[in-house]
Amino acid sequence: MERAFVYGMSVAGNNFTDRIEETKRIKADFEHGINVILISPRRMGKTSLVKKVISEIDNPEIKVVYMDIYDCRSEYDFYNRFAETIMKSMSNKLEQVVENIKQFLVRVSPKISFSPDPTSEYSLSLGITPKDYSPEEILNLPERIAQEKGIRMVVCIDEFQQIGEFPDTLTVQKKLRGAWQHHQNVSYCFFGSKKHLMENIFQNRRMPFYMFGEMLHLDCIPTEYWVPFICSRFEKYGKKISEEYATRICKIVKNYSSYVQQLAWNVMAETEKEVNEETVQSGISALLQQCHGLFVQQTEGLTTYQLNFLRLLCSGVHSGFTAQAVAETYPLGSKSNIDRIKKALIDKELITLKKDGIFIADCVFELWFKKEMM
Repeated sequence: MERAFVYGMSVAGNNFTDRIEETKRIKADFEHGINVILISPRRMGKTSLVKKVISEIDNPEIKVVYMDIYDCRSEYDFYNRFAETIMKSMSNKLEQVVENIKQFLVRVSPKISFSPDPTSEYSLSLGITPKDYSPEEILNLPERIAQEKGIRMVVCIDEFQQIGEFPDTLTVQKKLRGAWQHHQNVSYCFFGSKKHLMENIFQNRRMPFYMFGEMLHLDCIPTEYWVPFICSRFEKYGKKISEEYATRICKIVKNYSSYVQQLAWNVMAETEKEVNEETVQSGISALLQQCHGLFVQQTEGLTTYQLNFLRLLCSGVHSGFTAQAVAETYPLGSKSNIDRIKKALIDKELITLKKDGIFIADCVFELWFKKEMM
């Protein structure tokens, strides 16, 4: 059954809205072998956008591979995920996958597991170790396959910021860049949910991946695209929402894609026939309640100074944190302590730096914080 609104997972089909220009641009990059780095805050629909582009690639000579490395904790965790995903993506038939492994990874003994659920796909474990293959051999695997099969490949890696968390990450990144920069038949698309870590990997001149490809910053979908989408979804399910209330939903969550869909669904769930102020407020309350546990967890270990800094941002102060009036309202300690506070909160993904100051990174967290912690 089709869902009215989708959040907390990648979005496809009729639940995907706008991103027309971004889809067109990334598709062109994929088709012409341009490396792409996609950066945006959380909940902006990066994964959904990439999967949308993948679904539109209809050239049989281009093979697009998608992998998520969120749970990879070490260099060889990554190499195994990298090789396993590439091998599985080369054919829908298990027999052909096994043949490809015999051809391209002759020194491993694959383990294949089947789920009791007949609708679930099999799992593949290669168990690659440094004794089996060097990093360079694994990293060059897609280029070897592309050359052998006469195709072009695009390798899409979700949660790429995990690379920056590996032990001896700088050495690992040098190996990746050193191999991939020479590939003639393979291009790469990197994206992840931790914006500041992605920016450090790709925008820091001292890092190996600096200037590796085209940098695309994903902005919010404009309200003008959201409103007809929201109204049409309500209408499809026999309910009515005015353009004013649809606009209000967007404004409350600052057009963040996942939150727009989540709040719209909460409002729909509270609405019997037509949206009114009461159902909007009930939807907001439901949204805050759904996020409550996560936000409590995010604030539990914060110091008094860190909480005061968040209170300042919520009260509209986004710069000039050393001013006397600021210090009297929400004490932050010395200037050096303020710098430490900012770094700690950036690392926790609670605040973000913009041209006009420092802001709370998550708009719903800000609503919750004002309600619970001010």
